[in-house]
Amino acid sequence: MKNRPDAVVFFDIDGTLIRRIGLAHRHALIYAVRRVTGLETGVDGIPLHGMLDTEILSAMLANAGAGRTLIRRSLPLIQTHAQRYFARHCPNLERKVCPGVRPLLNRLARAGVPMGLVTGNFTRIGWKKVERAGLKHYFRLAACAEMGRDRAALMRLALREARARGWVGRRTLVTLVGDTPRDVEAARANGVRAVAVATGLCSLEELRSCSPDVLVEDLRQLPFQALMEE
Repeated sequence: MKNRPDAVVFFDIDGTLIRRIGLAHRHALIYAVRRVTGLETGVDGIPLHGMLDTEILSAMLANAGAGRTLIRRSLPLIQTHAQRYFARHCPNLERKVCPGVRPLLNRLARAGVPMGLVTGNFTRIGWKKVERAGLKHYFRLAACAEMGRDRAALMRLALREARARGWVGRRTLVTLVGDTPRDVEAARANGVRAVAVATGLCSLEELRSCSPDVLVEDLRQLPFQALMEE
């Protein structure tokens, strides 16, 4: 017995749901590295958009001269401190929500469509962002940075959990909405629909080059039926 459409939608956070939030996330990573390793690091020269927090930290540490063993051993504790720092310093993000996000999430919720997050943020950082943006209540699961080696692995994990919860059947249309080519690649790798939105750091041209199923400038332009029907 089903009262909801046969659709599930996953969203990236940064650049997709929420615009750039300032320095709190960056400072959390820098602080945590310093606290755990004593190294002074930064993110200059690291292409942050689409990267997982684990990848960003590994690059920061490598750039500061850390070897692979130190990086591997220190990452779990760095993650802990980064999440604690961010929880204390995350600003109010209600005015940072991207155009069209609230109406779209409201409409999906009214239609009974389950929604989740597939994000490069660590778990507590990702949930804190959507909480401070006033969006947390829309989402029922999250696949986050520490759970997989790349975005394709995170999407695979999210799909597995959605199936375990009974959200996904043989005819369910599953969509991943994101703002970078890595989101499109993650969708492709898992056989789900890729919606690319140019509210992040990637241009329409850059996103078009990776051939998403749907490409929009912002989510106000996304046809609702693109998430509901093949």
